[in-house]
Amino acid sequence: MAPRPTRTRTLSGLAALALAPLILSSCSAGSLGSSDGEEGKTSITFLVDNAPQTVSTAEALADGFNASQSDVTVEVETRPQGADGDNLVKTRLQTDSMDDVFAYNSGSLFQQLAPQATLTPLTGESFLDGVDDSFAPQVSAGDQVYGVPMGTAFGGGVLYNRKVYEQLGLQVPTTWAEFIANSEKIKAAGIAPVVQTYGETWTSQLLVLGDFHNVAAANPAFAADYTAGKAKYATDPAAIQGFQHTQQIHDEQLVNSDYASAKVEDGIRMLAAGEGAQYPLLSTNVATILSVAPDKIGDIGFFALPGQDAATNGLTAWFPGGVYVPKSTTGEKLEAAKKFLAYLVTPESCDIQSTESVPTGPYLVDGCELPTDVPQITKDVSAYFDSGKQSPALEYVSPIKGPALEQILVEVGSGIRPAEDGAALYDQDVEKQAQQLGLEGW
Repeated sequence: MAPRPTRTRTLSGLAALALAPLILSSCSAGSLGSSDGEEGKTSITFLVDNAPQTVSTAEALADGFNASQSDVTVEVETRPQGADGDNLVKTRLQTDSMDDVFAYNSGSLFQQLAPQATLTPLTGESFLDGVDDSFAPQVSAGDQVYGVPMGTAFGGGVLYNRKVYEQLGLQVPTTWAEFIANSEKIKAAGIAPVVQTYGETWTSQLLVLGDFHNVAAANPAFAADYTAGKAKYATDPAAIQGFQHTQQIHDEQLVNSDYASAKVEDGIRMLAAGEGAQYPLLSTNVATILSVAPDKIGDIGFFALPGQDAATNGLTAWFPGGVYVPKSTTGEKLEAAKKFLAYLVTPESCDIQSTESVPTGPYLVDGCELPTDVPQITKDVSAYFDSGKQSPALEYVSPIKGPALEQILVEVGSGIRPAEDGAALYDQDVEKQAQQLGLEGW
């Protein structure tokens, strides 16, 4: 691939804060690092995190947009990932020193940006007509929409070895009872039924977080009641099942023997080799499969985490991040920013993104089609969206997620703590966070 003309500038969290007063003294609000482009073009900056794949995609999109018209030039800037990056975004928004356009999370983390005070509403813009209706709630506050999607949706469920399923005559389960029955047949064949990788503790959460579609189907009011302090994991009969399932697969010895120390790449290798058959994980790990076992990518499929009722079987969905315009972007730069956002929700933009990284689910933009050679995992995830059998993960409908969940579930999944005690402990963890957020009812 030939080098791109787009220049990417990087500001670390501390450097950005140190430079902000100097930059602001010479630039108007909303034009951080920007200047009038050559030949009368309007120049705007686009801030993204510094993950290599994010940067390459942002640069490719900027280049595509710059080549598509002659009025605006987009230049990419980067920020740190993690907490440093989050703090940088919030500080820039609060001090009117944010880039003209920026990419950030959707869902509960988006809500923490105080969008009604810091972002430009996009409601009524014609380019929103091409965005799937399922995305708007993830970037909305009050009755206003503030962002457009960048990237694909993805799912939390179970990666499975299709060859093992075929050899054992198994069907994709739509209830938890069927999942356990499949697991028992897999175990009898000398294969680890359920891969767990507590060496990376975040992976312990999938049987709870990926189960939320089933929780919402059983109790549609759970998210609202949970946010209001009325519903609890330990006492809601649907919500506690994820904890119980985590305990069950351990107690019935359905997990790999090295579950306590194995990491994601270990789990992927095991699954790809047919030494493990089912791995609760996010579909975004397509990239990991392509890295550690590329020749086995066609052997791996995906299904939604099954619950109690086959009639309501569906996917717990995670949504792409959003691209936003801060309120500090005004005048010609605001119009230029909107033109760029309009470009991001076109099939051309989706094609560029597919070239830069393998999609892990569907684009939520009309007219965007996945390449015909996407992995089976991506096709399986997309099928749930196509059929409407998906609903948002809890983090998109509630701001509450306690920090200790993964450690608690490692204990539950290791036989150290019973499911009921784990759920109760998590409710206590959540209470602390809800009080810190100032939520009513706590």
